[in-house]
Amino acid sequence: MTETDTTSELTGAPGNTTDTVTASDYHDIRKPADPRLGPDGERVAFLVREPVDEETTRSTVYVAPTDGEGEPRRFTVAEGQDAEPRWSPSGDRIAFTSTRGKDDDRQQLWVVPTRGGEARQVTNVVGGVSEIAWSPDGERIAFCQSVDEDDREADRDRDVPAAYEPDDPDPRVIDRTVYRSMEQYFDGARSQVYVVDLAAADSDAFGERLDDDTGTDGDTGTDGDTGAAVGDGAVTRVTDGNHDHASPAWADETTLYFTADKVGPDPDDSDEYDIVAYDTETGATTDVYRSAGWAGSLAVTADHRIAHLYTEPEQASIQQTELHVYDREAEDNNRLTADLDRTLGYEAAPEWGPAESSVYFTTPDEGATALWRAPGDASETPQRVYRGGAVNGVSVGETTTVVSKSEWDHPGDVFLVEGVTDESGGETGNAGGEDPTERRLTTLNESYLDGVVVSEPESITFESAQGSVEGWVLTPPGFDETETYPMVVEVHGGPHAMWTTSGTMWHEFQTLAARGYVVFWSNPRGSTGFGEAYMQAIERDWGNVTLTDVLAGAETVAERPYVDETNVFLTGGSFGGYMTSWTVGQTDYFRAAVSQRGVYDLTGFYGSTDGAYKLVEGDYDTVPWEEPAFLWEQSPVAHADEVTTPTLVIHSDRDYRTPANTAELFHRILRKHGVDTRLVRYPREGHELSRSGEPGHVVDRIERIARWFDGYSHHHDAERALDRPENDGLSAGGGDGAGSDDSAGGGDGVGGYDS
Repeated sequence: MTETDTTSELTGAPGNTTDTVTASDYHDIRKPADPRLGPDGERVAFLVREPVDEETTRSTVYVAPTDGEGEPRRFTVAEGQDAEPRWSPSGDRIAFTSTRGKDDDRQQLWVVPTRGGEARQVTNVVGGVSEIAWSPDGERIAFCQSVDEDDREADRDRDVPAAYEPDDPDPRVIDRTVYRSMEQYFDGARSQVYVVDLAAADSDAFGERLDDDTGTDGDTGTDGDTGAAVGDGAVTRVTDGNHDHASPAWADETTLYFTADKVGPDPDDSDEYDIVAYDTETGATTDVYRSAGWAGSLAVTADHRIAHLYTEPEQASIQQTELHVYDREAEDNNRLTADLDRTLGYEAAPEWGPAESSVYFTTPDEGATALWRAPGDASETPQRVYRGGAVNGVSVGETTTVVSKSEWDHPGDVFLVEGVTDESGGETGNAGGEDPTERRLTTLNESYLDGVVVSEPESITFESAQGSVEGWVLTPPGFDETETYPMVVEVHGGPHAMWTTSGTMWHEFQTLAARGYVVFWSNPRGSTGFGEAYMQAIERDWGNVTLTDVLAGAETVAERPYVDETNVFLTGGSFGGYMTSWTVGQTDYFRAAVSQRGVYDLTGFYGSTDGAYKLVEGDYDTVPWEEPAFLWEQSPVAHADEVTTPTLVIHSDRDYRTPANTAELFHRILRKHGVDTRLVRYPREGHELSRSGEPGHVVDRIERIARWFDGYSHHHDAERALDRPENDGLSAGGGDGAGSDDSAGGGDGVGGYDS
């Protein structure tokens, strides 16, 4: 059986049960990502991500017909982590990266025929493969990998020996301003650009061995441990040097563009980056244009027009990200979004339409994701051509577009959208934002959703002292307006982000509602999607400005007769963790709180975070040595001695975005002042715990939040978490996966060890 012969696995029989959503249901939920239309527009490739066990999540490539006449089919073996499915220019192959057959997380490049045949591994490199891009002739693929100088000198970045095992640094010597990010240290590695010649890779011994290793479930079955060398000359090193490169994008068969973070005496400390052109025939590189911003995603046309993201470097963190196009031949840069009061979204990178006359891009837009079209010469104002749900992937074709998104009634599916583009003879389509024709291509969670009750959130607009704010209210299943319910208030991260009715919070919101809580969330000032002034309203004052909006929303909803205003709870992660800890230091309105992966001391955060220290420089327009007292007063720890609210603190051991040191300080102050508190730390996890952590930890985290609230709720017959036996009420066996560093703070709150 070939890799493309597998049967559909994305639909299920309708169920008859009416169970409510639970935290452990996370194991049953599938989510789509990275949809890519084939060149003929007849098929779409996409990823399906699903939990496997307590520690593992699997990501697999699927392909679905766009006419709706057939079922989606699993296209790759259900093993490891697949990523970045990319059609060849002719549509005869799909390239993707995968960890299959590996005992580590290094992605390698694979290519599989689309009309039948086995997947072939075409790289065996030390740094892992990402950001893959086909050459227009379909003969080569550009990619990035992170390697250090020793890897390059030993050629492990082109072929790593089977027996090679990297050593952990001992000691770890730091010579960079930003030396770690999210969950890992860089340890001297820099992201470099490479090109692999597929014909050369196919002719070597490594590729020949894969032909003879056919599995039984529609894939090659290779365990990835052959250790054979990729053929000489198959992998070309394009870049070198002590700086990072990203976003390779082809213009034609001989010109490859990419970004280079090499501006200034310390590129780590600069928001600017260079756009570089590489000539594959001569090996020459040319600096083409200098841009600036947090992300350097490129999209390039055949006539060398380069779409790129731009963020004003001055106080960059509170500036909206714009879309620019640099015309290399005309030596002219056009601001496509100069008149659009929105910031670009990063989950779906900008792309040219097939006719290469317009660029398509997404933005947050007042509680939903919007897709926009703008002419590459900036001759017209961008037009909103689609809007709806929480979109995490877009692919534009000649007459159709595909999106992956979640909405209030499902955690994610792939949809075909017509009426957005018509690039077969020119670019037309919906110009007014009306709903285009939409057809669902997948039902990833049909059997699960048929067996549970999903509550529909109510959209509300409320007034704070600062003006109007948008939010949502979710009531429990079986809601009875004559009864009263406790309420959970959720605050989003960012701070410059936007919530919708779904997205990554769908499962958590539905779980808390099913536990008997009214759930309220909103987009307070500082959020994106509502214009530049709204986003910048929290400049030099994260806490009070945001709290004014959040508290106004909570009090507005609590006025409803079915909400018990004496049983209102608060939680949030990242910036939401900052706001949770800030809020309990300013008011005792909330009965209990859970602060997750937060920032508690702005100076400590500035010195220990990754590149996010720019948030302090941008949002507060200062640095610790210039205004230490000001930053202290803006930090939750400065007011922690005023906290009386029982507060659970959740953090990740490998969170290098918001390192645990400031959480430890906040937690210790609470304990010193006799507050009911506990610090729960998750090993092996980083800042993405709630979104992509180990499944057991994701479940455990939600259950601990609910259990903490239950113990202080007058509407739940539950003891305080501090008084309950170890793991009581935790389905994931939290004692083995999460560590509770302390118990209650004092008084009669001295209790158990695990929360």
